[in-house]
Amino acid sequence: MSEENTSPAALKGLKVLDLSRVLAGPWATQMLADLGADVVKVELPERGDDTRSWGPPFIKKIDGEQGEAAYFTCCNRNKKSITVDFSTPEGAELVRKLSVEADVLVENFKVGSLKKYGLDYLSIKNINPKIIYCSISGFGQTGPYAHRLGYDFLIQGMGGLMSITGKPDSVEGGEPMKVGVAICDLFTGMNAGASILAALHFRNQTGIGQQIDCSLLDNQISMLANQASSWLNGNTLPNRMGNSHPTVVPYRVFATLDGHVVITCGNDGQFQRLCEALGVAELGVDPKYRTNDVRILNREKLESHLQSILGTMERNQILGDLEKMDVPCGPINTLTDVFSDPHVVYREMQVDMERPDGTLSHSLQNLVNLLQHIEMPLRV
Repeated sequence: MSEENTSPAALKGLKVLDLSRVLAGPWATQMLADLGADVVKVELPERGDDTRSWGPPFIKKIDGEQGEAAYFTCCNRNKKSITVDFSTPEGAELVRKLSVEADVLVENFKVGSLKKYGLDYLSIKNINPKIIYCSISGFGQTGPYAHRLGYDFLIQGMGGLMSITGKPDSVEGGEPMKVGVAICDLFTGMNAGASILAALHFRNQTGIGQQIDCSLLDNQISMLANQASSWLNGNTLPNRMGNSHPTVVPYRVFATLDGHVVITCGNDGQFQRLCEALGVAELGVDPKYRTNDVRILNREKLESHLQSILGTMERNQILGDLEKMDVPCGPINTLTDVFSDPHVVYREMQVDMERPDGTLSHSLQNLVNLLQHIEMPLRV
């Protein structure tokens, strides 16, 4: 960042005990850490969180030695790490002592597995009644699937996301497709963080702590948004449409002479301006295309016509012409393109961080410039 943020951290003084691993839980606690909470991450002796070894690529330490995987750094910045083997009585007792001073505890172990160590919610509540205890799991703390292990890819399938993602079966390469990042984990982590903040507000009003039951499957289903609403309210079963939108046209990827562009006309005025920019203003007032509801009915013919025009043009020409006409559009960027984009650079989305030992790592901006601390290396 070009300037140090000297304003008080929003969650300064909040103590978080992080027993979570991999992505969903660490993503939630990283959000709290970014906002200034004091997050202590408890890891296994010698090996630490599994994602420390999920590489290459790996971080290069100041002495030139290999550090942890880049994956680990995406969700564990601004935390302090300690190692505790809480499968031993001594280790479990140490975690219990830490939990007495904690405002929040986050865990994502198999349902019921922490009880044998005296680290389940009821055990911790007994020694710290005001604790906000957030349990993250694949299928929740109750129900017929509660005992199952749940991973993001699995949940994308079971939660319906893959049924609406990917090319349709009728075209070459058509099959259900997962999203390019672990989106269920990320949804869950964000919602867990929001739920923790809500529970803290409730505790401030009532003095009462509580357990939060945060399930990957629940979160995935809740994020089906308009697609679920089409089914629940319109009895319309969504299907895979590749890059097309089920209820808005044109709203998709188009091929150009030298790449692809995304064009998203969210209303009739934008569609009319698109037609003007492409030299086919008559399409914008054609009764078959004038409004979105009829464009849906005539989708194939319209999009074929637009593609025949766009396919003869270069990408940058299209983007320039459409931007002048205030038509929402954009390129499909690689990550190299993303982090060299002048707007992304201006918004300081890449954050360069230095650890106490001098090791540098790069991270993503999060939560409106509220980074206050630095990530800590594992102490074994």
